[in-house]
Amino acid sequence: MINPQYRHWRDVACVYVYSAGVRVANYLSSRLTSAVWEYVVEAVRLRYQTIDVQGFDIHVRSLRDNQQFSDTLGEAEALGISSAQWSLFGVVWDSSAVLANEMATFAVEGKRILEVGCGLALTSLLLNARHADITATDIHPEAGNFLIENVRLNSGMKIPFLRTGWNDLSDGLGEFDVIIGSDILYEREHIALLSEFIERHAKPQCEVILVDPGRLNHAAFSKKMVTLGYSHSQHKPETSGFLTEEFKGQVLHYFRLN
Repeated sequence: MINPQYRHWRDVACVYVYSAGVRVANYLSSRLTSAVWEYVVEAVRLRYQTIDVQGFDIHVRSLRDNQQFSDTLGEAEALGISSAQWSLFGVVWDSSAVLANEMATFAVEGKRILEVGCGLALTSLLLNARHADITATDIHPEAGNFLIENVRLNSGMKIPFLRTGWNDLSDGLGEFDVIIGSDILYEREHIALLSEFIERHAKPQCEVILVDPGRLNHAAFSKKMVTLGYSHSQHKPETSGFLTEEFKGQVLHYFRLN
């Protein structure tokens, strides 16, 4: 039998069982028996929350915390995602909240926007609620599944999503007017990978907005972006209205004219 502690909805948290990225809970009523439930040994705990982004209520299904893990077939491991890194996509981090608030009043009309390393895609969900032309990408094998469910929770239009890495030269994404991301410069090698990815997918006139929580790689990344023809500025965001602790990072802004 399933542990009774996994059956309550208290504090808008519950548990679903995942096996190789398949939402087993969706098949409960017609395909699974209690014996199958007992056979499945890996489980992730989930959390449901509503995040107020400047008047937009964004409903999000996330992992319960960053201690969750499920990679039965080793799909994430094959992509270079370790067990310690697996859960990072599925938690709402402060940087993603900062980016969402930055984009809540951003002029979106007529602009094709790409969120890079979207994770739970909080900002993509916010932009979708604003009827922006938003596409999301991430390399994590579960990011797309969570995005589909979160779009459903928000009764939104389908958000185009591509699971891809920054070194994929044939991803077919095309070019964008605006490229955004949060906390995606946490490895030194990401400086070259991300800047080259942006260069492939940026229109001749393009705006890039990244939120960096205080990693040590943003200065070198900014220098690289300047060599690609971008002007650079940064500012400390005002977060007292939505974060409980001081945000020590910066919003990085890059702009290139035709």
